[in-house]
Amino acid sequence: MRQLYIKQKVFSLSGKFTVKDQEEKDRYYVEGSFMKVPKTFSIMNASKDEVALITKKTFSFLPKFFVEVNGQEALTIKKELSFLKARYTIDAAGIEVQGNWWDMDFQVLQHGKIVGEVGKEWFTWGDSYRVKVINEEMETLMIALVIAIDCVKADEAAASSVN
Repeated sequence: MRQLYIKQKVFSLSGKFTVKDQEEKDRYYVEGSFMKVPKTFSIMNASKDEVALITKKTFSFLPKFFVEVNGQEALTIKKELSFLKARYTIDAAGIEVQGNWWDMDFQVLQHGKIVGEVGKEWFTWGDSYRVKVINEEMETLMIALVIAIDCVKADEAAASSVN
């Protein structure tokens, strides 16, 4: 089992940040393309090899984000039509998210078995999301999922500030 930490409000105009381990060592590097279309976030391992890519679909009636892990489409986060409040769903083969993922407090299950947990933590180096990876084979997917959800939340906040 491994614990990783992603600083809250990671999306700045520079679009670059790191994912750290318990010893505060950089484990992943994330770079966003804020000024390009489509908007993407590349996740790289410690060797700077791309291991995941998040892409916001352009020209879509409702927002949709695609997450690729190791070159394979892993999951999709899409906004559903709702009159009361924003509702998003996560589609992934064999992957289920239980809990309040909008507030970053959830478990990730693969075929009914818990493979990871996400929650908020407060450390000396700032508020962060704690990503507990139980099945280390799912580590990259877990990091990509958390960053994708944060990207969706930032996109939703930007859209609601325009209205």
